[in-house]
Amino acid sequence: MSTRLAIAIATCAVSLCLAPALAARQNLATMTPEARARAEAQNAALQQMVRDATRLPLVPRPIAVTPPAAGWATGMVSWVASDRDGRIYLLQRGDKADPVIVLDESGKVLRSWGKGLYTTPHAIRVDPQGNVWTTDAASSMVYKFSPTGDVLLEIEVGGQPTPCNNFCSTSDVAFAPDGHVLIADGYRNARILEYTADGRKVREFGTAGTGPGQFVLPHSIQIDAAGVIYVADRENGRIQRFDRSGKFLGEWTQYGKTFGLTLDGDALWLSTIPRGPNSAPGWLLKIDRASGRLLGYVDAQGNHGMSVLPNGDLLHAPGPDLIAQRYSGR
Repeated sequence: MSTRLAIAIATCAVSLCLAPALAARQNLATMTPEARARAEAQNAALQQMVRDATRLPLVPRPIAVTPPAAGWATGMVSWVASDRDGRIYLLQRGDKADPVIVLDESGKVLRSWGKGLYTTPHAIRVDPQGNVWTTDAASSMVYKFSPTGDVLLEIEVGGQPTPCNNFCSTSDVAFAPDGHVLIADGYRNARILEYTADGRKVREFGTAGTGPGQFVLPHSIQIDAAGVIYVADRENGRIQRFDRSGKFLGEWTQYGKTFGLTLDGDALWLSTIPRGPNSAPGWLLKIDRASGRLLGYVDAQGNHGMSVLPNGDLLHAPGPDLIAQRYSGR
């Protein structure tokens, strides 16, 4: 039996309600001349950094899915994940298949679920125990499933500004070493929330803005074994780092407009583009998570969620009108 936890937040704090306006100002065309000059300088430095970096020998190929039935089809794949056995998990927004789809190495659909649970499926992650977690960017719901699709936990984060218009809620989820869950509530809110393994809220931190510990669309989140939290502060064009209490530890401002984060041992992968339109071509960047140094890259057209398979292959959900990719060795 699932547990629904209603975290009732009746009104939106002024600082959080500022997020839509701040997000709009991060677009190059609507920035102040000074802010636009800074963003363009960041883009030029990022492009030069990538030109000087190691291009990794990984080749993208479409993730080929074998339709299990006539009329079956996926829509936009918003996010991808993988488990320790190499199974691939897609979270997709089309109405001709279930939102959550599990594939084997060949692209065969092993199982699927989730129809009727989502308004705007956003991120999917597999926790260390093999359970599957998803976020909904409109309903404020976070779901935990067993590997076979049974609902184990429901967290209703709440607090969405109104009107919602499909993007006003949770963006990503991460798993702390002690079993706690970190949730990025990024669409029109600007906060990170922490919950216990059974769904009790522990704390939240973050406000809307451009200073340390402030966000304009915290789009992706990860936490390492030492408890360092990494947040892709997308529209501010930076990765911020925090301890478990929410204390600001530092930021990396050189890596553009980051959509997705994935930890892989001592490395942190970024799915990112230059600051500007979401349709711009970009990269999957591999950086050292301790120093922030760029270790290598692959080119990527369109960017959203990503994951790393146990064998080192990359999975990439590139966003609207593009097909999910798998990057593997030549």
